[in-house]
Amino acid sequence: MLSSIARFLSKAISSPDTRRKILITALIILVFRLVAHIPASGIDKDSLRSLFIGSPLLSLLDVFSGGTLANFSIMALGLNPYINASIILQLLTYIIPSLEELQKEGEYGQEKINQYTRFLTVPLSVIQSFAMYSLLKSQGILSELSPLPLLSLIITMTAGTIFAVWLGELINEYGFSNGVSILIFAGIIARLPVILGQTVTIIQAQDLLRMIVFIGMAIIIVGLIVFMNEAVRKIPISYARRAGRASLPFSTYLPLRLNQAGVIPIIFAVSLVLLPSVVSQFLAGIGNPNLANIALKIANVFSPQTLVYNLIYFLMVVGFTYFYTAVVFNPGKISENLQKNGGFIPGIRPGSATTNYLSRVLSRITLVGAVFLGLIAILPSFFQNFIGVANLAIGGTGILIVVSVVLEVTRQLESQLIMKKYESFSE
Repeated sequence: MLSSIARFLSKAISSPDTRRKILITALIILVFRLVAHIPASGIDKDSLRSLFIGSPLLSLLDVFSGGTLANFSIMALGLNPYINASIILQLLTYIIPSLEELQKEGEYGQEKINQYTRFLTVPLSVIQSFAMYSLLKSQGILSELSPLPLLSLIITMTAGTIFAVWLGELINEYGFSNGVSILIFAGIIARLPVILGQTVTIIQAQDLLRMIVFIGMAIIIVGLIVFMNEAVRKIPISYARRAGRASLPFSTYLPLRLNQAGVIPIIFAVSLVLLPSVVSQFLAGIGNPNLANIALKIANVFSPQTLVYNLIYFLMVVGFTYFYTAVVFNPGKISENLQKNGGFIPGIRPGSATTNYLSRVLSRITLVGAVFLGLIAILPSFFQNFIGVANLAIGGTGILIVVSVVLEVTRQLESQLIMKKYESFSE
């Protein structure tokens, strides 16, 4: 296995195109990680570190900020405002007819929606910057700032988010697709030694058996993630081509992946499910006893260890999986293309019957993928209760992102190598 991986990597590096993509992506990740360590001013680092060690909520936010929040760097918000803007724009496409039309216009429409997403990221960054300042001030980590330094901090954090978004788009253009996921992947990998170190320091000798079970289950989960990401339902497709006066049929298949949406549903869901906890911490620092009491109740209900939190998180992941699958896969368009090219599914009439059949099959396999993603998302709570470790924020969510990004990059490298091989044959 190791030899096959080594051969694959050597082929990828030997190809000029793939080597350029790898180098550009690695360089952008390096810049991202360097900027992630440039701290914002006025932060008590020791208090901030203690706060993150004792808060699973903030540790989970740090995972999805790309590891920038724990350092409170100039990119402390990370990509969260951009992710939230993406969620809002995706939902608005089903409400606003003009956005729905844009979505149907292919590459041009998607570029316009991306532009609107970037515009919306700016005000969301400003709001989240002020919320983060209020949260840290209420915890005694950040002193109260006068208007001018506060404005400077908000502008700095907003600019950091826009810079992170720009780096992700550079990866999309010159490296690999899903640049935002790759940056989150880089943040998770960078935080992994810290999280493992924290876990090792609090593990007792009597916990050794549970840790062995945990490691074994982690290996099984990685295998299941790989299996689910690679699993496809093959829909048989028949074509009839004319060769002179005769019609020669041939068959192929349409691969429908069990997980069409990738890691996007989890990234979307975690951005929303953490919102009540963040708001509660913000309200707790205002000083009003009534608001503080309400904030305490919200925090208790939406604690990452509670049943309510995990149930809502699970349902959100399932819902976003269906939603995003509907965005990226259009059965009507597939049916139309098949009919135009003389293709058909054996036993199914072309046109609306084919559309209904594809929708029915897609709905069934998406259910399997959505439930799997939901279970992976709530795994950290199970492991925390089973092992007794206070902070396993990286959990199933982090593992899923890491494995999915590695598989996606591997697929893109394979596609590039196959394309290069065909080009050499044609020459």
